[in-house]
Amino acid sequence: MSRSVDRSRPLAWPIFLLVVVSVLVTAVISFAVTFSGPPPFEPPRSLTGIARALKGEPPHPWFGGERLMAPPGGLRPHRPPLQRTRAAMPPRPRHAERANPEAAARLALTLAAPRGDVVAFTQPGRSEGEAFAGDWTFAWRQGGGWWMVRSQQPPWLTRWHVRTLLALLAAILLLSIPGWWLARAITRPLRQLAAAADRAGTGAPLPELPGGSREIRDLARAVSTMHARLASHAEARTAMLAGIAHDLGTPLARLAFRVEALPEAARTRAAADIEEMRAMIGATLVFARDDAAATALVRLDLASLIESLVYDLKDIDAAVESTGGPRAIVRGDSGALRRLFANLVENAMRYGERATIGWIVDDGRVTVTIDDIGPGVDPALAERLFQPFVRGDPSRNRLTGGTGLGLAIVRTIATAHGGAVTLGNGPTGAQARVVLPLSA
Repeated sequence: MSRSVDRSRPLAWPIFLLVVVSVLVTAVISFAVTFSGPPPFEPPRSLTGIARALKGEPPHPWFGGERLMAPPGGLRPHRPPLQRTRAAMPPRPRHAERANPEAAARLALTLAAPRGDVVAFTQPGRSEGEAFAGDWTFAWRQGGGWWMVRSQQPPWLTRWHVRTLLALLAAILLLSIPGWWLARAITRPLRQLAAAADRAGTGAPLPELPGGSREIRDLARAVSTMHARLASHAEARTAMLAGIAHDLGTPLARLAFRVEALPEAARTRAAADIEEMRAMIGATLVFARDDAAATALVRLDLASLIESLVYDLKDIDAAVESTGGPRAIVRGDSGALRRLFANLVENAMRYGERATIGWIVDDGRVTVTIDDIGPGVDPALAERLFQPFVRGDPSRNRLTGGTGLGLAIVRTIATAHGGAVTLGNGPTGAQARVVLPLSA
């Protein structure tokens, strides 16, 4: 027998391709930015050029002493011509500048001026010989005033910076589109798989699982196998429970026959115990039947079903009221849903003075609430009450505590219809809330 081969693509391939493309795009952009030139910068200025600017002479051509200041490697510095300004008082040093007597003496020698008529401020560590970089200020007193030349920094945002930022933004956009698409492609089947597993209760069939990459298909097969194993285990447990409950019927019938020979007082108590056992066995059989049943679901009006149930209960003088609600079309088994709401209403009447049922429709779901007028429910025990044979009344009296299967049956029916049921406290007491999906 030939074995089918899974030819779906592994999830690692698109991730690997995205990484390779990202590296290539980043390398191309880095190459373009590198060969477009470095950011503009203020080049070092020579003492000769500073002296010419203080004299008001035009800049010296790039040869001789100024040639030492030429940018190496074809770099393009930001080299505006030096501008001299006139001031009545000598300049003060700026934040990073410090007095440089040696540079002032050399400038005075170059200008053929007295040493006291020249001041120089430079940035420590940014000057070498007759080349001055960073922040610097030179001034020359002449004719009752001071001529001043200062270094000027290039603008904070230049055309080179704009081009680089646009290139980086383009890279981010180019890589984010396939990255977002890949992330959605990876997470979409995972979300669908999680939703399908969440909708599939123990007694509900597993919806169609999504396909996709090899890893997603393997995960879907594992989930399907796990669900089948759990369902098989639950079916075996339910079948065993139903068999035990059915087999107990025969010895109970014999006990009931033999009880007739007992005295009146003992016979009454024994008959009551036997009836209680029969009720528990009947509830167990109902639970087993509902847990294993796979009834076809049809479209029905939940509002009409609830109104009909309330009418029938009031006909037997049950303390139940309906606040009404909009029309709600769902897909379900009318008998099972009627049993679900009947169990919740009976619980409300057992633990409270009366039951009030209402419903609303919102966001593709119908939410039905059953409120009682009573002490409420302990939130710590609310979820545990849905387990089989767990009673709200700690006593073992069936008249007050029930058989412990009513809420388990409710949870089973709600799950089989793709819905959920919870217990909590409402404005008047305990509140049961049933949420069912509307039919498309």
